[in-house]
Amino acid sequence: MADKQQIQGEGNYDASRKFDGDERSFVEKGGYEKKAKEAEDALDGPEGEELERARRESGERGGMQER
Repeated sequence: MADKQQIQGEGNYDASRKFDGDERSFVEKGGYEKKAKEAEDALDGPEGEELERARRESGERGGMQER
């Protein structure tokens, strides 16, 4: 019989906890402000049109609504 700690079921609980911890650490360090500025610069730069097209296409595949 499998150890209940290893059963992941519908989701991977270990990966979820790690992701949550990594996200919390990232926010606490303030890294999101730098990344937001980098994203804004990329959208305003030469690759902006390609990034916007990719965003629209991925939203269409994922069933997301246009904003």
